[in-house]
Amino acid sequence: MIRLNDITSQILSYHPKANIDLVEKAYVYSAKAHQGQIRLSGEPYLSHPLEVAYILTKMKMDVTCIAAGFLHDTLEDTEAEADEIKHLFGEETANLVEGVTKISRMQFTSRQQRQAENVRKMILAMSSDIRVILVKLADRLHNMRTLGFQTPEKQRLIAAETEDIYAPLAGRMGIQWIKSSLEDLCLYYLEPKIYEDIKNEIAQTRDKREEFIKNVIELVSKKLEEFKIQATIKGRDKHFYSIYKKMLDQDLTVNQVYDVLAFRVIVSGIKECYEVLGHIHSMWKPVQGRFKDYVSVPKANMYQSLHTTVIGPMGQRMEMQIRTWDMDKVAEDGIAAHWKYKEGTTENKTDEKQFMWLRQLLEWQQNLKDPAEFLETVRMDLFPDEVYVFTPRGDVKAFPRGATPVDFAYSIHSEVGEKCMGARINRRMVPLRYQLRNGQTVEIITSPKQHPSKDWLEFVKTPRAKTKIRQWIRNQERGESIALGKNLLEKALERDRLKLTNIMKNEQILSIAKEFSFHSVEDLIAQIGFGKISPRQVIGRLKPKLGIKDERPPGLVGKMVGRFKRRKGDLGIKVKGVSDMLIRFANCCHPLPGEPVIGFITRGRGVTVHQRNCSHILNADPERLVEVSWQASKEDIYLAKIRVTSVERKGVLSDISAVLTQKDANIIEAQVKTTVDRKGIALFTIEVEDYNQLQNIMGAIKRVKNVLIVERL
Repeated sequence: MIRLNDITSQILSYHPKANIDLVEKAYVYSAKAHQGQIRLSGEPYLSHPLEVAYILTKMKMDVTCIAAGFLHDTLEDTEAEADEIKHLFGEETANLVEGVTKISRMQFTSRQQRQAENVRKMILAMSSDIRVILVKLADRLHNMRTLGFQTPEKQRLIAAETEDIYAPLAGRMGIQWIKSSLEDLCLYYLEPKIYEDIKNEIAQTRDKREEFIKNVIELVSKKLEEFKIQATIKGRDKHFYSIYKKMLDQDLTVNQVYDVLAFRVIVSGIKECYEVLGHIHSMWKPVQGRFKDYVSVPKANMYQSLHTTVIGPMGQRMEMQIRTWDMDKVAEDGIAAHWKYKEGTTENKTDEKQFMWLRQLLEWQQNLKDPAEFLETVRMDLFPDEVYVFTPRGDVKAFPRGATPVDFAYSIHSEVGEKCMGARINRRMVPLRYQLRNGQTVEIITSPKQHPSKDWLEFVKTPRAKTKIRQWIRNQERGESIALGKNLLEKALERDRLKLTNIMKNEQILSIAKEFSFHSVEDLIAQIGFGKISPRQVIGRLKPKLGIKDERPPGLVGKMVGRFKRRKGDLGIKVKGVSDMLIRFANCCHPLPGEPVIGFITRGRGVTVHQRNCSHILNADPERLVEVSWQASKEDIYLAKIRVTSVERKGVLSDISAVLTQKDANIIEAQVKTTVDRKGIALFTIEVEDYNQLQNIMGAIKRVKNVLIVERL
């Protein structure tokens, strides 16, 4: 276990004048607060804050941040109070501890919503003090290192979240060693077989690779000495996760991945970087399209290096990274490399470009309310595989790989994006779907008659473009939905022989809109057009206001939504975030309570509920899908169709019917036929309470003598 002395020694090694009293005081407080607590590994709980603090020293963080590392779990897991921490350790430390605590304290109704809100909180916390997320990353790294003591289900859940959010976040902040460590640990838990295959393959060829690395370093050193270039050369195996991604991207097995080696040449200045590149290319043939210049055009996280892949000795592919010592420090430590020490205080005014992406994330978390859309936007920004292009004026713009002229247009201004009708790349006309490449000059052609299309969402890559296109489409659809909703309501009023003058300004309709928590009649009418409110619901509330009693018996509506016997009008389904929704069940898949379901908004007809794996849903417009959940009672009855295939035998139909009677399943319809090969096929439509009852029925029928197959239709 890490000891306090290991941490203080590490701090003093990079900051000799540091006030380690604060760190020692935080250690004592944490030890007392967590006294008696044990981790799942059986170790004292104090081992965790010790490890977190030590990881922060590896990032060369200041004493305030390391003290927060010791205290980060005290508010959540002990009797400690925020005011007490503020009094003992100062406001700065207390704010860091509270920021880390807030990231994981709240509970949410769905995994996606929880994850989205966690990311929102991280972004808000980071905007006030970036060190909050550095403590959180250290916390997550140690938790991943000790994940083996959790249940398999929790291991996969935590590893998936780490792969999805924390590892790329570490990469986006430029802390490469944490990113690589997290990714390898994720691979170990998410793909254990692939991890073992890579590990075994690497182990079997280790001696040969070490000899190869030694030879390459000698060859490069000798070459650079000829030209009096002083350099430090390092060689290593690529990380397991990096090899795994190459296997996925190129559809390879582990023994087909050849470029598993990476070399790093560190020199004193930028001029030497390009000189070394030339000498390496003179020694070995470079691989076409594998050269990247991040020195002249740094990544968004300020990473700088020259990357090239060459065919080395014995035909082996090798990746070579060439950089200065300052670049190497930023490449390993990222944001942490910007921390300066001056008389024991921290200067956190870092380079403006370093935090441009953080301000962008902050803007998205404020504007994007839908969890799925927000997470998609953040993920896209956390995985920046970038290309760099030029404006006609020579300005450089960075985009994710696969970005198009539409992405470029929206990066200039949303109006340019909306009016974009074409583009010239290096003075040559290209279609809007064209994928930008490094070094191209892009000129956008606009037209006042042009407007965004839903098709654009299929090929644009940047979060800004996707957000703005969706925004425009929603505004456009709102206008169409108001017109459709008004038409639907007018027809419904006409069917009921109700006459209202000017629906949009009618006082009774306005009061109904407010009953539905809408601000205006227009909002209500739009929701009718979207299918979220039915005209029948509005008329049902309107008649009492007009002094009309609705004495008409129920019509055919109940039969048209599935011919189910109901005790209430919600059909046992709740639509997330919406009340009084018109619900119907899909005839294509007949979902049952207990099955995973999803809703599809059908304009003017409410929400149609499908099974999640229904083929109609897999190809549906994702913007019209809505989360639904079962709220069925034992009084609700649903229809299910099953087909029973059996060997023809006298009495087999009677036995099947007896099972259905025994399982309390009412037979609505039955069809029986015999095939030419003497097999009996019986189709039953039965009433059931839920999916579990249907499974029990099908299981019981399978046990009937001579029954071959029982399947749900």
